[in-house]
Order: sequence, then structure tokens, then C-alpha cells
Amino acid sequence: MNQPGLPPVLSRRHFLSSTAHGLGGVALAWLLSRDQARAGVASSARLPHHAAKAKRVVQIFCCGGVSHLETFDYKPELERMHGKTLEGKGENLGFFGQPGKVMKSVYDFRRHGQSGGWVSSLLPHLAGCVDDVCFIHSMYAKSNNHTPATFQMNSGFTLNGFPSMGAWLSYGLGTENENLPAFVVLPDPRGLIAGGSINWTSGFLPANHQGVPFRTNSREPIADLHTPERIPSKARAADMNLLASMNREFAEAHPGDGAFAARLRSYELAARMQSSIPEATNLDGESEATKRLYGIDEESNKGFSRNCLMARRLLERGVRFVQIFNGGAFGSPRINWDGHENLKENHDTQAATMDKPVAALIHDLKQRGMFEDTLFVWATEFGRSPSTQGINSPGRDHHPTAFTCFLAGAGVKKGFHYGASDEVGYFVAENKVTIPDFHATILHLLGIDHEKLTFYHNGINRRLTDVHGHVIQPILT
Repeated sequence: MNQPGLPPVLSRRHFLSSTAHGLGGVALAWLLSRDQARAGVASSARLPHHAAKAKRVVQIFCCGGVSHLETFDYKPELERMHGKTLEGKGENLGFFGQPGKVMKSVYDFRRHGQSGGWVSSLLPHLAGCVDDVCFIHSMYAKSNNHTPATFQMNSGFTLNGFPSMGAWLSYGLGTENENLPAFVVLPDPRGLIAGGSINWTSGFLPANHQGVPFRTNSREPIADLHTPERIPSKARAADMNLLASMNREFAEAHPGDGAFAARLRSYELAARMQSSIPEATNLDGESEATKRLYGIDEESNKGFSRNCLMARRLLERGVRFVQIFNGGAFGSPRINWDGHENLKENHDTQAATMDKPVAALIHDLKQRGMFEDTLFVWATEFGRSPSTQGINSPGRDHHPTAFTCFLAGAGVKKGFHYGASDEVGYFVAENKVTIPDFHATILHLLGIDHEKLTFYHNGINRRLTDVHGHVIQPILT
């Protein structure tokens, strides 16, 4: 305690502000996220706007542009036209714009499941999930460049600075577990994606709604989270008691300082996070059967399988939105789905990391009774061209005017196919789905009217879908 007439031994403001950049800063971000999310509900026309089918979302984002022609969109016409010039389609839409010849799929396709969905031999595990998912074969993106296209899929805009979908959900709905963030990002352990953290930014929303990225290539998911073992439990308890007494003293002396009171409370959350996050991310307690399901010990998965299993643990503990990135590290060597030079070699490598863990996550959610109220999103920024990139090349260029994504789980029809690309997968032939449509549908399943979830910024009521977007009603149950 301070003696009368003497300055404080330690300034509480100085103490708390000087440590706000470590674990406490993370805790404060989530604490304010919770508080301001509640305020956000009031400013967003009383969320939720209607009964929600989904309580939570998990998104698999495959970086680099997965070829729809080698995965889920079977085009036998490519075999007939193999080696010929693609005519009548107009301008080459690829990023590099190099002339090429039509190339048939480098994988065999066959039907799977009771629904008879076509899937290539590249994805044998996801082929077993066709009766659980809803394929959208008519996706359309604005850009043929990785970074703006990735921004659009994650934020609705090709420019940076706009809030990501996860940030909008944090702002609108908050979390179901006050010991964990509302929005967690699990980057590929091998490298960052195009645009990096801008893809999970809060943009002009309050900064506390930004995604919390875990360090998936480290034993410590958040820096400075682990309590040093050299500190005895009694000493730790004494430290917390001292801090609590300082907090009470300051709160009593400054009853109107709401922001500072929030910062004080954030350190209580920080203490809880020191146990909640390690517990949520520790896979040691999982059964051997579960680990085999995900392929935890398989070298080919490159750590991605751990991220998928970790995502399930976070979801079942109340995290609202978990985003898992597959691929990253653009440049040389490429560790993503960007199959310019040799598409088969590229996609073989990437599918080995993604196919089994993603299928395992679907099966795991089902067996735990979570699939019916979890929305499962599988997406990529664009597809690949029906023509080769270069006359004698075995690779394909970027292709934004027709590609495939899928939704599954809460409120989505199972074993369903929506939309179609043309005979060679170049343009959308029916039921075009723009990214605002895709986002509007995801929000709808969470009980949100995409036109009503807004934030006033620079004279405009901004929203995830800008001034566009329609819910894809035919795919909903």
C-alpha cells in the first residue's frame, strides 16, 4: 500500500500499459471484442436477425488457386479437345496471358457415393464425403491475381483494408467461450499466404475483432503465454492476489474510467487464457484412433493435419470462427496450389497435405454431433484455365471466371450440386455465384441478414457484401 503523502511505488497506468503488448494485449483485444460485440449487436439491428442454422464456422482456404478441372468439375469435353486451340472464348483470362492448348484433366474422374458426385483420383478421401457436402460449380471472382483475389474471398473486396469475414462475425456475434478468442487463424506451418495478416484483419472495425493467429510451427501457439515453470504456484497466486488488490484500489479511485477498467479485467482473462489455450491446442489427450484419422504422424501432411484437429478442439470449446490455411509461401519454392509450370506435380504435393485431414475433420465433426450446427466452408481464390500456360506446358494459369467451392454442415443440402461451368470449365453456364453471394449465404446460415450487418465508416454504412450479394436459396435445407 502507498503511504500518505508519498507517490505511488508503481503507477498502475504505467504498469498495465507497459505490458499491453504481450499476453495481456491479446487478452485485452478479446475482452474488448466481447464488450464491443455486444455494442455491435445493438448497432446491427438486433442480431441475430433470424433463427440461425449454424453456431460456428470452420473455413479451409486453399491458397494458390485449386484447379476445378482436376478436382470436382468433370469435363469430358476436354479429352476430345485435348491439344487443340481453345476458340470462341475471347480474351485469355490468365494472369500471364500466354497462349496455350487445351489440356485434358491429368487425373481420372469417377462417381462416388449415393449422390454420384464426380471427384478425381487426386482426392480419394474427400471423394468419400460427397454425400455430405454441397458443391458450388459456378463461382466467379473479380481478379486473376493471387493477392486481390485472396482478399476478395476473405473480405469481399479486392483492395486491402476491409474487415475479413471472421472479423465481421466476431463483431456481430462474439464467442461462446469467454476464455478463448472469437476468431482464430491457423496458418499453414510452411509459410504465410498472399497478403499475410491482411486476410484476417479487422479493417475499420474495432481492432480487437482481428483474427488471432496461432503459431502453428511452434510449441507455443501464442507468444509469452506459457507461465514459467520456475515460478512456484504459491508465488504465482501471490502475484495474482497483488494485482487484484491493485486493480480494486484503482477501480474504486476511478469509477468512471470504463476503458481502463476493461484493461484491468483483461489481465484476469489473460490468466485464464494461460490455461485455456494450451488445453485447447494440446493434442496429447486425443485417442490414437483420432490421430490416425487425421494422419497426425504422416510426414506428407506437413503439420496441416494438426491444424485440422486443433480446429475441431477450438470449435467444440466455443470459438466462433476458425480459419485454416492450406498453402502459402508464394515465390520459390512454391508451397501452394499455384500449378503454373507442372500442374500434376504441384497438385500431387498439395493434395497430400490437404485431402486426408479435411475429410477427417468432416468425419470427426459428424461423429461428435457437431456437423449439424457447424458450417464447413472449403474455398480457394480462383480456379485454373482449361488451356495450358504456354504451347507445350503441362501447367495451367489462373482462372477467375469459373471455379468450384463447397459448403457443408448446418443448413446446407447434402450431396447437392449447384450451378455449372460450360463444357470446358471456362465460363459459368448457369447460376453464377459471386463472392458477395457466397458471403451472404454464409451470414444467412448464422442468422445474419447481410444487408443489416453494418458499420458506419467514412460516411458509409459498410458491410461485408458491399452493395451486392444474394443468398443462394436453392442450396439451403
